[in-house]
Formats: sequence, structure tokens, C-alpha cells
Amino acid sequence: MPDAMNTLAAQARTAPAMLPTRYRVTRALRENADVVTLEMTPVDGGEVPAFAPGQFNMLYAFGTGEIPISMSGDPADRSGYVHSIRRVGMVSGALTRLEAGDMLGLRGPFGSAWPVERARGGDVLVAAGGIGLLPLRPVLYRLVAERAQYGRVMLLYGGRRPDELVFTEELEHWRREHGIEVLVTVDFADDRWHGPVGTVLPLLSRLRLHPERLTAFVCGPEIMMTRTIVELANRGLAHERMYLSLERNMKCAIGLCGHCQLGSHFVCREGAVFDYAQAAALLKVPEL
Repeated sequence: MPDAMNTLAAQARTAPAMLPTRYRVTRALRENADVVTLEMTPVDGGEVPAFAPGQFNMLYAFGTGEIPISMSGDPADRSGYVHSIRRVGMVSGALTRLEAGDMLGLRGPFGSAWPVERARGGDVLVAAGGIGLLPLRPVLYRLVAERAQYGRVMLLYGGRRPDELVFTEELEHWRREHGIEVLVTVDFADDRWHGPVGTVLPLLSRLRLHPERLTAFVCGPEIMMTRTIVELANRGLAHERMYLSLERNMKCAIGLCGHCQLGSHFVCREGAVFDYAQAAALLKVPEL
């Protein structure tokens, strides 16, 4: 009987986290051919639960399924959530077809956060590859809002092609109005592109860094994150001052199903943000 009671108690505790709340799309913005930004508010009204940069929600497309999507909006805005979604599969495709007035289900927020506050008083490097800028956008909102509390703020952003870049007007605003050092590169240029061509890594050579006061936040394809982190370590940045996102195939968001297990870690519960001191051993294991 005690075992049965414990099981029932555990189910009661997890049930609210497994039940989606209905949200209504208030605005749908197409960022590029594959990425759509959805702004949403609870159907029942009121403020949304607070979130920290780096956390995610489980978004449910009715009749299709649910997937984890990182926040991409301003953490200070409690009127609704903002999620930028790339169309890559059935569920993400259904979500990117939603329009203003449509409804979806939402569970969250879940996961760990980018520890922006630990960088106060020092310099910050944000390195994003492809859609890695989406979960890092809330970090930049926080840095801009508290700009006087940080030294240099540097953003390195790489995309495959110029027409796949996102938030380009916002990048220019941050550069012009808030003193963010923004460097953008693409793998494949067209006739209209006059910026750097190549990966994010060569952009690091343009920066004079002071590792004793630097904190780095890195998100993108695994090979991009690994090479960026290794280069920063070679330049003297401590492993504990480098953070990256190890996203996995998360299904339940509360560590029950095991789909997101990475070594001894459950990414949905302990991540997706880890410091490199934690992640180094995991990244060295092929196909983990």
C-alpha cells in the first residue's frame, strides 16, 4: 500500500506539468522561409508565468503533437510568450502554419537558464550559429535592459545564406542604440551580401578578448559550439565561464520518459543550458 500511495502522490505532482494550457496566437511573423515567430497569450487571460533566458515551453499543435521550443521573447514582458519556430517536421510545420486567432496548447516553462547575472560587471560574448540565435535572443534583451551593468557585449552570428538570417533589423538596432558589437557572417553569399563569408569561428580573431572578465554564451550546431568553445578555452577562458545549449529530443519535459537522456543527465530537467565544465566530457563521446 505505501508504494501505491507514493505512486499516486508522484502522479498528482506531475499531472499539472503534463496538462497543456490553452493559448491564443495574437501575431504570427514570418522571419524567413522556414522560421515563424508566434506571439501568444493565455485564453483565460492574466500574466504568463515568468521565465528566464534559456528556458523552453512544450508547444502542442492540436491533433498533431507537441515539441519543445525555447523562448525567444523578452523575459520582462509578462503579457504573453514569444516563440520562434523553424519548420523541420510535422509538429513544427503545423505550428508555423498558425495564424492570429488560432489556438495551441502550452506547458512550461521548463529547463535551466543562461546565467546572465553571473556576467555582471564583466564582458559578454554571445555566439550563435543558425537558429541558435533564437534561444539567445532573451539573453540579448536582458543585456540591453541592464546595459550599464556589463562591459563589452559582443554578438557573433552566422547563417547559411543572407536570406536565412533572422532578426536583422533588431541586430542593427542593438548595434546602433546599445553599443553591442555585432559581427554577422554567412556560409554562402549572394550579390547583395558585403559582409564576412565563412563560419563564426574566424570572427573570433577580430576580437581582442579579456578572458579574466569574459563570460560566453554559445548556441548552434554541435560542431560550431565545440569549435567555438575550444578556441575560447585556448584563449584562456575558464570552462566554468562558457555556457552552451545541449538540446535533445525532449518529449515529457520533466525527466520521466528518458528520450532526452545524455549520459547521466536528463536534458529537459537539468538543461538544456550547461557550462562547459559539465558538458566537456559529454561532447567527447561520439554519437552519445
